[in-house]
Amino acid sequence: METETLAQKIVDGDRRALSRAITLVESRRADHRAQAAALLQQLAQAGRQAFRIGLSGTPGVGKSTFIESFGMMLTEQGLRVAVLAVDPSSTRTGGSILGDKTRMPLLARAPGAYIRPSPSQSQLGGIARRSREAVALCEAAGFDVVLIETVGVGQSETVVSEISDLFLLLLAPAGGDELQGVKRGIMERADLILVNKADGALKPAAMRTCADYAGALRLLRKRARDPEGFPKAITVSALENAGLETAWDEMQALVGWRREAGHYDRIRSEQARFWFGEEVREGLLSALDNGAAKARMAELAAQVVAGELTPELAAQTMLTGLGVVPR
Repeated sequence: METETLAQKIVDGDRRALSRAITLVESRRADHRAQAAALLQQLAQAGRQAFRIGLSGTPGVGKSTFIESFGMMLTEQGLRVAVLAVDPSSTRTGGSILGDKTRMPLLARAPGAYIRPSPSQSQLGGIARRSREAVALCEAAGFDVVLIETVGVGQSETVVSEISDLFLLLLAPAGGDELQGVKRGIMERADLILVNKADGALKPAAMRTCADYAGALRLLRKRARDPEGFPKAITVSALENAGLETAWDEMQALVGWRREAGHYDRIRSEQARFWFGEEVREGLLSALDNGAAKARMAELAAQVVAGELTPELAAQTMLTGLGVVPR
């Protein structure tokens, strides 16, 4: 399909065209990369923006359940919701289950919702390599809210905050104390902490966990992009749909304040700069994928194994041959 035709179908809200475009941007083929770049440049002229919400948390915290309940609430309010879910890829086979639609059966059938699972492949940081482009495609397709669900992550996977307007961290009851809350990493990137499963026998534990993290957040250094009282921790129950409206109100209040204060556009500009740097680094790494580079790598690796070269000197030799000055 011609790029202009595909772009028009996406703007018109054609879901099949959107899915086809996401497959295109995820491709590693050189001709597909060129076509994807042209498509994204053309769609950028539409000027559409969505509320980008990144969602992270440890495995088993209930991310999929929360997204389904939260997404259903938003679609019932007349909003169009896109969910970009990232599944971990096997380090042995490279495959992924991609079973997020099975975990969100109600949202998957909702007319105003779109769910697209993608494999993480070798990408670190909790998201897929082309998640940012997929978000841009969903914005161009006219979705009001784009939810980016990461793989189950730990404390250092914070890349999702570079493609979202708001970064949610989902925690389980009894998931840590105040000392855990002041640890750097994912905690200091979160805009809103949601303690999930605040229902039944776990509700008291959820309340205590929320109090611990609320106290911890007050000890973190104040960020210029946050109004008074943010970031904050609140309890929710995706199972009982409790606290979801409160969470949505808090999200809207925070992003609304950032728009008025001028932080919203600045943050998006900084994110664009970040991804420009990432694209350059990715392009440099791709230079190692051609036949000549692989052969030279194998030759130098053999010398390292034989003890003729140290890994450091071999790396410097390889980089110099590529025209890169080693640091």
